[in-house]
Amino acid sequence: MPSLNAKIVNATKWSGLTEIAVRLVLPFTNMVLARLLTPEAFGIVATITMIILFSEIFTDAGFQKYLIQHEFIDDEDREQSTTVAFWSNLFMSLFIWAIIAIFSDRLAILVGNPGFGEVITIACVSIPLAAFSSIQMALYKRDFDFKTLFKVRMVSVAVPLLVTIPLAIWLRSFWALVIGTIVRDTLNAVLLTALSRWKPRLFYSWKKLHEMFSFSIWSMVEAITIWMTGYVDIFIVGIYLSMYYVGIYKTAMGTVGQIMNLVTASTTPVLFAALSRVQNDRKEFENIFYRFMKVVGIVVIPFGIGLFSYRQLAVDILLGDQWGDAIELFGLWALSNVVVIMLCHYCSEVYRSLGKPIYSVLSQVLYMLVMIPTVWVAVKYDFRSLYLSKVVVRFFGVFFNFGIMYFLVKMSPMKMVFTIAPSLLCAIAMAVVAYFLQMISTNILWRFTSIVICAAFYFAFLLIFPAERKICLNYGQKLLLKAKSSIRRKRQAQ
Repeated sequence: MPSLNAKIVNATKWSGLTEIAVRLVLPFTNMVLARLLTPEAFGIVATITMIILFSEIFTDAGFQKYLIQHEFIDDEDREQSTTVAFWSNLFMSLFIWAIIAIFSDRLAILVGNPGFGEVITIACVSIPLAAFSSIQMALYKRDFDFKTLFKVRMVSVAVPLLVTIPLAIWLRSFWALVIGTIVRDTLNAVLLTALSRWKPRLFYSWKKLHEMFSFSIWSMVEAITIWMTGYVDIFIVGIYLSMYYVGIYKTAMGTVGQIMNLVTASTTPVLFAALSRVQNDRKEFENIFYRFMKVVGIVVIPFGIGLFSYRQLAVDILLGDQWGDAIELFGLWALSNVVVIMLCHYCSEVYRSLGKPIYSVLSQVLYMLVMIPTVWVAVKYDFRSLYLSKVVVRFFGVFFNFGIMYFLVKMSPMKMVFTIAPSLLCAIAMAVVAYFLQMISTNILWRFTSIVICAAFYFAFLLIFPAERKICLNYGQKLLLKAKSSIRRKRQAQ
């Protein structure tokens, strides 16, 4: 039997490959779909997705995390819990789908999509499909079988290329996105069930249900707060503005998230795992956290500020001409993402690694108390007031996390700021260089050339600081050694 460390290393490899593949394919498919479909189409789908994700919180009820984390007495205990979780998820999902179907017209009016009740009913078939496969997915994760999940995910990634884009070319309608999502969830359910060694059987226990629900209640509460911070503003926008602006609003923010997640999606699990291993060694815990912030900041900070500096070019390439109203929002969201990722999101990994998810719930509740009334008032003026207010209010989330880190976790927020200060100063200097370079010419070739120049300036500025210089030089030496080793192996193979 392979050791736990060997399983973790293998799982990390396949999980990393999955994230890289998904993050590379998604921006490409969005580039194509954004040119084939209107912002209104994306707005309609955004409100439907909001309903589906909220429903899935209750159909799952945190059972996935229970099956992954819980230590079972024996195989029979695990089998019974898995079976109860499966039937509970499936029955609850079918019940919620039925409720949505009955009240679909009223629900459509509620989310700002009057007349789209039938569309919501059809799209929400994804709820029972996701519930059918979620338990199998949890078992794969528990067993560190990320290789199988990688294969299934690759099939899912292929759906937009093989189904959604062709349908968008043919239909030129939001139906392409709806049908593509249903096809993806159907394939997930079929493949995960077919490949799984576990199969559902006729068994149920209310005692097991109570045991699992008691364990996972806080996970469900956290999931609700995460959903609210991500979607309650879209709900408000859907009430007061048209689907065009919902599409602009959600797609601009989502595109920025997809790009910056190329860095954060692969680093966040590593930070959580590293902090969890040393949670009882306070000094090493803090050393790892601050060192991680410095290394990630060297990449994330210029990435976000660069997207802000070249926001028009980015929107032109990623979304196309019909998304002009998204340019300013795109840039400001990228700029604020720099601060939020470095000084807010990684705090959540600290809470989780210390076994304090309630701190994460607290930070999100405090944020919503400010965000919801702010957005509600701003949206009544105009679209620009809305997204400017949303960008500003994000910094309140940072301040709330600073308070939790200082008073409850006993870690210094100022040290967090000073840790990333060199990268931030160099990125700001880079932005100034970018501003003047773009004044020289609007030629597309010059714009790309100026990006390369800005990157060179950034790293040149960064080498002034000893700690950052050491990190960059060490990483550069490792890349050089890997390149030489790769060339040597190719020559030996020949």
